[in-house]
Amino acid sequence: MESDYGVPRELSHLQKNRSLYQPQLPPCLQGTTVRVEFGDATTVADSSGAHAISQSFPHTYGQRLVHFLRPAAKVPGAQIISEHPAMRVGLVFCGRQSPGGHNVVWGLCEALKVHNPKSTLLGFLGGSEGLFAQRTLEITDDVLATYKNQGGYDLLGRTKDQIRTTEQVNAAMAACKALKLDGLVIIGGITSNTDAAQLAETFAEAKCSTKVVGVPVTLNGDLKNQFVEANVGFDTICKVNSQLISNVCTDALSAEKYYYFIRLMGRKASHVALECTLQSHPNMVIIGEEVAASKLTIFDLTKQICDAIQARAEQEKYHGVILLPEGLIESIPEIYALLQEIHSLLRQGVSVDKISTQLSPWASALFEFLPPFIRKQLLLYPESDDSAQLSQIETEKLLAELVEAEMNKRQKEGSYKGKKFNAICHFFGYQARGSLPSKFDCDYAYVLGHICYHILAAGLNGYMATVTNLKNLSNKWRCGAAPITAMLSVKHDGGGYRAMTIGKPLVHPATVDLRGKAYELLRQNARKFLLDDVYRNPGPLQFEGPGADSRAVSLCVEDLDYMGRIKELNEYLEKVRTIVKPGCSQDVLKAALSAMSSVTDILSVMSSPSKGAA
Repeated sequence: MESDYGVPRELSHLQKNRSLYQPQLPPCLQGTTVRVEFGDATTVADSSGAHAISQSFPHTYGQRLVHFLRPAAKVPGAQIISEHPAMRVGLVFCGRQSPGGHNVVWGLCEALKVHNPKSTLLGFLGGSEGLFAQRTLEITDDVLATYKNQGGYDLLGRTKDQIRTTEQVNAAMAACKALKLDGLVIIGGITSNTDAAQLAETFAEAKCSTKVVGVPVTLNGDLKNQFVEANVGFDTICKVNSQLISNVCTDALSAEKYYYFIRLMGRKASHVALECTLQSHPNMVIIGEEVAASKLTIFDLTKQICDAIQARAEQEKYHGVILLPEGLIESIPEIYALLQEIHSLLRQGVSVDKISTQLSPWASALFEFLPPFIRKQLLLYPESDDSAQLSQIETEKLLAELVEAEMNKRQKEGSYKGKKFNAICHFFGYQARGSLPSKFDCDYAYVLGHICYHILAAGLNGYMATVTNLKNLSNKWRCGAAPITAMLSVKHDGGGYRAMTIGKPLVHPATVDLRGKAYELLRQNARKFLLDDVYRNPGPLQFEGPGADSRAVSLCVEDLDYMGRIKELNEYLEKVRTIVKPGCSQDVLKAALSAMSSVTDILSVMSSPSKGAA
């Protein structure tokens, strides 16, 4: 009920203790002066989509990168904002609930009040539907008291997660105008921030004075790019799930007679499954991106798992833990093609009970082969982005059933002489997303909230709050903002992605990089994980002590800090300008020209449009 939003919570002793925790701001956000350094104009990573994106976003494409500076920083041309008129800012939860979201609200509210006590923060009740209906709650420190460092989105709630249609965009603009908002902060993942980019462009075109800011909050960890190193909520989700997985590993090792198949959240990308594997060391993980790249069929996967079980049986081990991402079902080529046929028929209005009779012959054969429970789940109406209802499709049970049938077959044929295969299935989908956020997510979200204020104080529209150098302590974090249009890309072929997104500029999900260091670390240890039972239990979330400041393994091993490198490059370019001045020697000038010519030739080749792009 609407009247329940923002009411004081009944807190346990631990929750009360957490509500008193005060995250620390990096030096660049401290004080009451906003110091802004504007970098170069931005572009997009894939130049083949640059024209389409610039045409679709003429008012917000190519905006400059922004860095927020320490008080002692001496940067020529930096903008110093010392006067802070009262602001009215609206905030909306648009994505699925993710631990730490409340701290974005807290950080923004505190920054508004510190810079001008007369500023107002309005939270929209019930997500984007509340935005359209102009249902608000004024956020104050008293309202926030029992929500600081707490999980969930129950302070404001959330409903339908899109601001996309003309009617929805117009309703959002009408709300911002009626409430006289200087800024609108949208908290969410890839879909929500794509909508934020479009909203910012529409507002700019209509000369609406409200500035739109996006915040990367999604438990899936798939809103990653050169500007965004991590998402609020991912750290918590992986730590909580890793403990649950580790508990199951210990149970498997104790009973020595069950194989546990555990499906994890993560939508289209396998980041959660990969990170949980690196933290807890289960025997096996199936990475959806690897399946798609290798075009593995459901029968290939079944054989792969059965071969692993047989290898363990040769060591007298009849237990194990196998992880898989919820998006795996769409990574299996033949099942993805089957889903596309089913979704097409559903959109044409064909009733569920007649779908099977209108499938193509091969699709019909595959559909009939699958167990009845999976057939029923595949017939669920697709989500707004045309993807299957992944949380409702029990891929873990499908694989367990197929593996059991294959192991029984091998046993009858005599090729497998071990004990009978027994499977137990779990879906860790909702158990972690309402968790108390980790210390990292508390700090990260709070800092992002402060950055949102800095973005609005600088008068910026269509930007996302960013923090880089996240694997270090918060006093070394680099805070800034990047235009959301610089994160957009255009897909030119299906490539396993939704057909309805082809040709449209979107913030696309970042998938697991099969050439990245996190995946390489997994491959290096895969054999040991499979056969040696090197289970690792990170324990419950740590808020104090040696484990409190731990970071996600994938964050620590990857070589990130893109924003830091941009600044470093600019420093080198400035050194070149300082050395190569009129009056310098011919030899210095020739050396500079030769070096620059080689560098530009290499960079031109590397940044040319992707091969095969339309």
